[in-house]
Amino acid sequence: MKNLLILSLIVLLSSCKNENSKVVKPEVKSETISLSANDIVNKSIEVSGGDRFTRSSLKFEFRDTYYQALRKNHEFLLVRILAKDGDSIFDMLSNVGFERYHNEEFVKLEDSIANRYSASVNSVHYFSVLPYGLNDKAVNKTLLGYETIKGKDYHKIQVTFDEEGGGEDYDDVFVYWIDKEGFKVDYLAYSYKEKDGLGMRFREAYNERYVNGLRFVDYNNFKTEDKTISLEELGQTFEANKLDLLSKIVLENVQVELVNL
Repeated sequence: MKNLLILSLIVLLSSCKNENSKVVKPEVKSETISLSANDIVNKSIEVSGGDRFTRSSLKFEFRDTYYQALRKNHEFLLVRILAKDGDSIFDMLSNVGFERYHNEEFVKLEDSIANRYSASVNSVHYFSVLPYGLNDKAVNKTLLGYETIKGKDYHKIQVTFDEEGGGEDYDDVFVYWIDKEGFKVDYLAYSYKEKDGLGMRFREAYNERYVNGLRFVDYNNFKTEDKTISLEELGQTFEANKLDLLSKIVLENVQVELVNL
């Protein structure tokens, strides 16, 4: 298993092509005809980078931790490295599973612990490239309607996951607010299970930048203590300035190389 994962990493890295030329942002005009949830998500993925996501090597830092994502068609390798004072933890999640190494030594984990670490690695990578990933087989999309936030009109789309293929947190529910003009994700919210019920978060995108044709944003991460508010109402709750800023989600030193197919 170790040799297979390392070989996959070497093959993907060796096939990377650095394209540093200036990339023109793709433009998609709004449609006057009715669009389905799939249509809207497809357009959002297109303006955010399109098929470049499926042939990319990404590197970034998040909260003093190093991440790398290698994607080539339907193959992927998601990496997290925690290093401090000469000590390192190396986590790898790929098509063939999850593995952890401590200072290059393989660490055998109980399935429950491995699943927890796997979900943690996947979560950071998942948020880093949204809306890429919203067309996965286990994803279900529903157009809830339209909403106006800060004077802009948005498609409002709910996302749920099938249990099979939906990961450890398959029962999480997401809502995305996608700009009706530019088809970019400006806001998202999600609910997740806590010991005493459901937790909810609302994120506001900011600091948009394109790196080698892929769109990246940072987020203001909000919470609410009001348990009577539903997930779908968080957009208007934010509009009314009734959410509390919990943290900032900031990706640093983002680098992108494109993989030759």
